[in-house]
Amino acid sequence: MKIVSACLAGVPCRYDGQAKPRLDLIELVQKGEAIALCPEELGDLGTPRPPCENVSGKILTQEGEDKSEAFHRGAQIALAKTLKVGATEAILKSCSPMCGVGKVYDGTFSGTLTTGDGVFTQLLKQHGIKTKERD
Repeated sequence: MKIVSACLAGVPCRYDGQAKPRLDLIELVQKGEAIALCPEELGDLGTPRPPCENVSGKILTQEGEDKSEAFHRGAQIALAKTLKVGATEAILKSCSPMCGVGKVYDGTFSGTLTTGDGVFTQLLKQHGIKTKERD
């Protein structure tokens, strides 16, 4: 079983209310080989929502509103669901402050990337779940 970022599975749950559908991942979910999750929605962040970035260890909106608690809550709920279904791999939305794998936006809200993982990705790695990104 795999986990797929819900936006990649065609669910309009990104911060901007859009999806980033990838047909191969939609098919995985339809075949029952993957589960689509949006940790940000699981953290009650709502859709659409202000974009967030990791700023010195806190997840903030561009206006400085701290959304760290909601991000961590959503990541924990998503991790529990991941472990419950026995998933061994996650295919996650690139660059996201929640799901980014290996690179995330740098906290300047300028579109600049830096090395790092999103909140959910960090938890998955801590639990031995293989992660990879998709754009």
